[in-house]
Amino acid sequence: MTRERINAEWVFAPNTQAVCRALTDGGAQALFVGGCVRNALLEVPLRDIDISTDAVPERVIELVEAAGLKAVPTGIAHGTVTVVAGHEGFEVTTFRRDVATDGRRAVVAFSTEVADDAARRDFTMNALYARPDGTVLDPLGGMPDLEARRVRFIGNAHDRLHEDYLRALRYFRFHAWYGDHDAGMDPEALAAIGDALDGLDKISRERVGHEMHRFLEAVNPAPSVAAMRQCGALGALLPGADDRAMAPLIHLEGEAGVKPDAARRLAALGGGWVAESLRLPKAEIKRIDRIRTAAEEIQSPEEMGYRLKADARDGWLLRCALTETPWHGEDGLAAGRAARFPLKARDLMPDLQGPELGDTLERLENLWIASGFTLTRDELFAQRG
Repeated sequence: MTRERINAEWVFAPNTQAVCRALTDGGAQALFVGGCVRNALLEVPLRDIDISTDAVPERVIELVEAAGLKAVPTGIAHGTVTVVAGHEGFEVTTFRRDVATDGRRAVVAFSTEVADDAARRDFTMNALYARPDGTVLDPLGGMPDLEARRVRFIGNAHDRLHEDYLRALRYFRFHAWYGDHDAGMDPEALAAIGDALDGLDKISRERVGHEMHRFLEAVNPAPSVAAMRQCGALGALLPGADDRAMAPLIHLEGEAGVKPDAARRLAALGGGWVAESLRLPKAEIKRIDRIRTAAEEIQSPEEMGYRLKADARDGWLLRCALTETPWHGEDGLAAGRAARFPLKARDLMPDLQGPELGDTLERLENLWIASGFTLTRDELFAQRG
């Protein structure tokens, strides 16, 4: 099973090794697993360090506390204990095997075999483990898939999807982040996803929103989103979503030199209603709707810069993508963001009050914007009516 060794700095960091020693000194296994191993082999950044063990949660707590570390039972019913070493948290999870699944959650039993733990994972590239010295273990033969950047379900794709339908969306996310776009997608996986569309409405909106957010943070998710549409998954998860602006938007992001932004890309799929259906935070829903609405309105770069401030570039990028025009208008956006309306409500009081005050202030602001921000306070005051 040994195929390779990882030499990432985090493997040999004092805190990491302290957690591993606490387990191994007590006779338990300690294996790095999943994303941290995958990303180390691909030499890309990782989010978390996950450790798998044959020790049951109560034994894990006993061992790490005996070693002077802190144990937090964050998911003890599912076998997970968060071990804190030097103010750094590590999730330590007991080997598991599925007992029953319903497409949304699994009933699990603890196991002492790494093969059982590997078999219940989603993709072969995520079923890679490593010992504390960095030696990689490949119980299911996932290394060739990782080397080819091929996202492939473990075993039968239909079975994996019926265990958890969210894996359909995870498949596209992993292809966007780690797949070979030129080689295309696994036909068996796409066929299985197409057959499982009826099960996608069983997934909670919160889980879909979290997964979609991470998916759209990839450098170029456009091919994966297009494949989602083609197999019917996009329509099943987000009815009415339209990805036609996605590829042009991502091309323009490159021209403008901006980083991937999930909110901007959700705006490209449809705007606020998409965000609401994903149960995203209210502040983000408002931002997404603001970007989409501005992109669809007839505004100059200057006006968009003034009205949207920090979100102006996002709105203008989407405008260019929707209208299939080259990236331009950076100077106008900057001028709008810097502009400050010279009139205040108190300048028109007490002559104007209530709705009349608001209407007049809005009219004068529109005149000021149309002038290219050149009308002075006195000139605007003279036109107050």
